[in-house]
Amino acid sequence: MADQDRVLYELVMRDDRRPSPFCWRTRMALAHKGLEYTTVPVKFTEKDKIAFANTKQVPILVDFGEVVTDSWAIAKYLDENYYQERPLLMGGGTRFVNQWADTQLHPALVKVLLKDIYDHVHPDDREYFRTSREQRFGKTIEAVHAERDKHEQDLKRVLGFVREMLRAQPFVSGKAPAYADYIIFGAFQWARSISPFVFLDAADPLAAWRDRMCHLYGSLANSVPHYA
Repeated sequence: MADQDRVLYELVMRDDRRPSPFCWRTRMALAHKGLEYTTVPVKFTEKDKIAFANTKQVPILVDFGEVVTDSWAIAKYLDENYYQERPLLMGGGTRFVNQWADTQLHPALVKVLLKDIYDHVHPDDREYFRTSREQRFGKTIEAVHAERDKHEQDLKRVLGFVREMLRAQPFVSGKAPAYADYIIFGAFQWARSISPFVFLDAADPLAAWRDRMCHLYGSLANSVPHYA
């Protein structure tokens, strides 16, 4: 990698699927800023690829030699360094949305998706994924999956306040999308990257919002392998 490159290190799974919700926050943020970049795919167990950044997780953005880790820090970096003639990402309430997604939305969604995630994990990562996730949940992946109906109802309750917000405005951030939208959309892109499971009704305001998000920036979200 040369210092003049802008490179995003992101999670990759089987069949070149790119499901990380945190990486999608960064992908959408870079598109929002109109910045071009290349990507380096990183499997769960390829920690050596990202050791240079002193982290074990992606996304990592290397911007002309500047190394930035963590999706929130990357978004702040982009606003601080690419603000002239490029719309700001952050606004009032963005930190709340970030905290809500990390502590409420993702924990609810992962229980719905867990078996589908495992089915799409790269063969090199399957043992690591099963061991680490079963330790986290205290039960097998199959046992979590057996309760999917219950987890789906929990997820719909968690999404309630976003659903009501989108009845009144086209985007979470208002009339136009910004980082609060990308935070939440990252979770939806996570789902559609690795699961055919449908948990949104066609009439749900969230479904219409997700469709608008999918078509932003030249249909960026549709440019990678995904389900409907």
